[in-house]
Amino acid sequence: MAMTRRELLAASAAMAMAPLAGRRAFAAPLPREADIVVIGAGAAGVAAARRIQAANRKVIVVEADSRLGGRCWTDATGFDVPFDRGARWLHNPETNPMVKLARSAGLDISAAPLGQRIRIGQRYARPGETEEFLAALVRTNRAIDEASRGGKPDVACASVLPKELGDWAGTAEFVLGANGTGKDLRDVSVMDKTRAQDRNAAIGCRQGVGALVAKLGEQVPTALSTPANQIVWNNREVAVETPAGRIAARAAIVTVSSNVLAAGNIRFTPELPKRQIEAASKLSLGSYDRIALQLPGNPLGLGRDEAVIEQSKSTRTALLSANVAGSSLCLIDIGGSFGRDLTSQGEKAMVSFAIEWLNGLFGSNLAASVKQSSMTRWNASPLTLGAMSVAAPGSQGSRKILTEPLGNLFLAGEASHETLWGTVDGAWESGERAAEAALKKIGALNDSIAAPERPGQRRRARGASFN
Repeated sequence: MAMTRRELLAASAAMAMAPLAGRRAFAAPLPREADIVVIGAGAAGVAAARRIQAANRKVIVVEADSRLGGRCWTDATGFDVPFDRGARWLHNPETNPMVKLARSAGLDISAAPLGQRIRIGQRYARPGETEEFLAALVRTNRAIDEASRGGKPDVACASVLPKELGDWAGTAEFVLGANGTGKDLRDVSVMDKTRAQDRNAAIGCRQGVGALVAKLGEQVPTALSTPANQIVWNNREVAVETPAGRIAARAAIVTVSSNVLAAGNIRFTPELPKRQIEAASKLSLGSYDRIALQLPGNPLGLGRDEAVIEQSKSTRTALLSANVAGSSLCLIDIGGSFGRDLTSQGEKAMVSFAIEWLNGLFGSNLAASVKQSSMTRWNASPLTLGAMSVAAPGSQGSRKILTEPLGNLFLAGEASHETLWGTVDGAWESGERAAEAALKKIGALNDSIAAPERPGQRRRARGASFN
């Protein structure tokens, strides 16, 4: 239901007179008007704002958190190397605009380290065993791909797994499910999994992916610690109410996570259509968290940036990234239903699992070797409520629904990208896409304004990798 201009102004006036709890002082007053307001300063929000700036239009980003980056967050002080608490990798370096921007900003970009190894009990897999595992991944990917063809119903990935995976079944499910999407394969749509574009060519940033997104957002007008409490919208204009005041704009781009959107943490007037809310609910965020342990003296005897998984009979397992950038920092990544249950038990339980898991793989008592620990709990973060979006079986089409304009309101974020969901790359591209749609809607695009270079068509993921 669209509001008339008179209704919009009346609602805005009522909001302006309401008590403003939690008002903060800012270095500069919050602008009272803009061409476009962007909600959220993660990768999608920064990309959208930069595109609007390139069109010489006035933009303001309002961010509830005290920092830029969203689910890209680099901790530069907790350890002796930057620790990405959220996303660690970019992908597709030949076509990813963020890689070029990072290098232009003076950041160090390089391919993700190779050298993943597999533990079977307390030994490393032999070459033939590693080949068996990679072959199991290929068979699993092919089965999922085949299940998505020919107009077949969109079912859960777990329902089409090959029966001949043998001892590698649990490991394949972990790599492709919990570690790859943040959800168990029983909760992942075969259509969504098959449509995911190639993510094998992972690219890292020495300063951190979170630091990269923050760097690219430095010149973007942003009001931090400024949540958008309410958005009044129609086909001509919007009004965004924050604790620091109201912003009138011609359009708004909302980049909050699908879980935050579905939870109704931002009030919309009129309410968002049921179609969009249901789409966000069907693209709920998976669980993916990271336990960081500082282990001086390299008690595991691993190389720089060496990654290790295990042959596991279940998804109660993890991915180890050892000696990050040559330091004593080791990262243990957990995900899916096991990760969600573990993080809900708190930090002590997470550290205990990490030590127990490593002890079981390497046959040593590491408890006394841990100098420092830290962990993420994205499910408990009220500003995200999870890690990455994953379509439930039968729900892959929900991603396209989130790209549909709603009057002068536009949604963006990794959940709205049909093929690069769950990635920083997809969030960035969705932000640019939403910005162009908003600019076009308000009549701000013309032939003299060049759109940013678009990534080329990317190959669908079919290979076997466990980066």
